[in-house]
Amino acid sequence: MKHLFFFFLLTSHVVAASKPDIILDDVAVSHMNLEFAEAEETTFEEDIFSLGHIEVLSGKKAVVSSRIPGRAFSVLVIPHQEVDAGAEVAQIESRQPGDPPPVIKLEAPIAGVVSKVSIAQGQPVSPEDTLIEIYDLSTVEAVAHVPQHLAGKLKLGQKAHIRLHALPEKVFEAKLEHIAVEADEATGVIEAAFHVANPEKLLRPGMKAEFSIVVSQRENVMSIPRNAVQGDPAQRFVYVKDFELENAFVKAPVTLGAQNDHFVEVVSGLLPGDEVVTRGAYALAFAGKGSVSLKEALDSAHGHSHNEDGTEMTKEQAAPPDRDHAPDNAHNEWNTLTIFFASTSGLLLVLLMLTSFKRREVSV
Repeated sequence: MKHLFFFFLLTSHVVAASKPDIILDDVAVSHMNLEFAEAEETTFEEDIFSLGHIEVLSGKKAVVSSRIPGRAFSVLVIPHQEVDAGAEVAQIESRQPGDPPPVIKLEAPIAGVVSKVSIAQGQPVSPEDTLIEIYDLSTVEAVAHVPQHLAGKLKLGQKAHIRLHALPEKVFEAKLEHIAVEADEATGVIEAAFHVANPEKLLRPGMKAEFSIVVSQRENVMSIPRNAVQGDPAQRFVYVKDFELENAFVKAPVTLGAQNDHFVEVVSGLLPGDEVVTRGAYALAFAGKGSVSLKEALDSAHGHSHNEDGTEMTKEQAAPPDRDHAPDNAHNEWNTLTIFFASTSGLLLVLLMLTSFKRREVSV
């Protein structure tokens, strides 16, 4: 605990010692909608990124067909309807003679969602026709298309964070279940499949997905969100919230390491506990010196006056002027000006007299 205390004391000292580059007023801050994140040491995940899609898991798809030829007597389900295993889904009137002709019942072979109905009442049917399709979507397969030059990093059991364009606020996690035995010759990718639990039936076949496949982890790595980092590759920096002054920010150069889809490793430039600007960081770069001076901010924070460069005023500087007893330097300034004007006037008078005297000599 003692070491931890001194560590945070050092952090506070370093932040407080840096003069802010930008100081804003409350109005400017509200317009910029700034958001912050704390720099912290975490378990850092190195990953590979790929695109893919959702499929029906093998063994979770069933079709309904008729064993005998005939015509559809009734159709009892519609697409997107959930059915139980063994539920009656259609009736087929046989072509065998009878009065009335015999009718057979068709049942759902599995529980799931009706994905397709390819039959209408009165339509002729034969044994080779697929009449109804049913998907069990309680678990789906998410297939990532991994570039083949990265396939060597894949191992069964690796975790992936899966995001869908249709559900941008949700992140699904799953483990790598199998890797394709061959690459696609046309695209040069290898399929990596993940089994994803889908109890709410949010994931549907055909949906596009993004995969962040975790290939390694390191402990106690300083990291911040990627959107906090500004600048070009040769000179990266972040804006750090000032430890003491409100609405004040320090531009801090940083050295970066590895990055994943959301975070980046900070090798140097920050300490744990520093609050970096995430949302609005780009706009801060155009804020110049801000809308409040360093003197105004320090005066407000400390309750006493400072110089324009932020240093503390001395007692003499902070003392109000005394009109009855002006400071010595004011008298000195007045005496100097008086001597200057008196000397100048005397010199001009002498020159004038000399000029007049010479003119008289010339006249004589």
